[in-house]
Amino acid sequence: MRMDKLLAELGYGTRKEVKKMLKKGGVFVDGEPVNNGAVQVDPEEQRVSVFGEDIHYTEFVYYLMHKPAGVISATEDSVHDTVLDILEQEDAVREPFPVGRLDIDTEGLLLLTNDGKLNHFLTSPKHGVVKIYRAVLEQPIEEKNIEHFKKGVKLDDGYVCKPAVLRRVPDTQREVYVEVTEGKFHQVKRMFEAVGNEVVYLKRESFGRLSLDEDLLPGEYRELNDDEIQLLRDSVGEKSEGADSDEL
Repeated sequence: MRMDKLLAELGYGTRKEVKKMLKKGGVFVDGEPVNNGAVQVDPEEQRVSVFGEDIHYTEFVYYLMHKPAGVISATEDSVHDTVLDILEQEDAVREPFPVGRLDIDTEGLLLLTNDGKLNHFLTSPKHGVVKIYRAVLEQPIEEKNIEHFKKGVKLDDGYVCKPAVLRRVPDTQREVYVEVTEGKFHQVKRMFEAVGNEVVYLKRESFGRLSLDEDLLPGEYRELNDDEIQLLRDSVGEKSEGADSDEL
């Protein structure tokens, strides 16, 4: 890619600011100085340094966020803070976007990436990637609810959900794990409403084979390592069927 595009994507400034910086010297490719922003460079194969510091660049970025309540899973909004507002500037300039959505009140695991292909596979209805939520309910769960979820809950608009797994959290009466392979609008909350209950707290614990990092506090995030990225890729196709990847 062009040198000015590379440095801009890495947060060194706008294209215009980068061009001014290049003229000052200090940018080297394989030990040779570069002061022209139009110079083509392969940052994954060539050594690029800026004022003595080697830069590390990959085409795609993958972030694991513990989404807090009160922010929305979007790239921009005129009213609410978005998950992108949480990112540091050097990460935001890579233009990642949320993989699927979590409702404004829902906490937990949210993936962000600029890898459009992986995003498509993870959210495609035909792949049915498994998502697990921990919910606190207004009323204790009943055995008949577990069977109802297993058969497929009928929502208020007439849609019959695909079979879901409902499990009690040990030593609790009102806390459950919900395992779904689809994501209709507010689906988890609407599923419980359909059986006469209400969700008072919802947190996503896992997405495919990737679990929420317990060391991340709400509002914190980190990059995925290579093994975790592979876990995401391996998650595709765990189920033969799925559904829409919309807001839960």
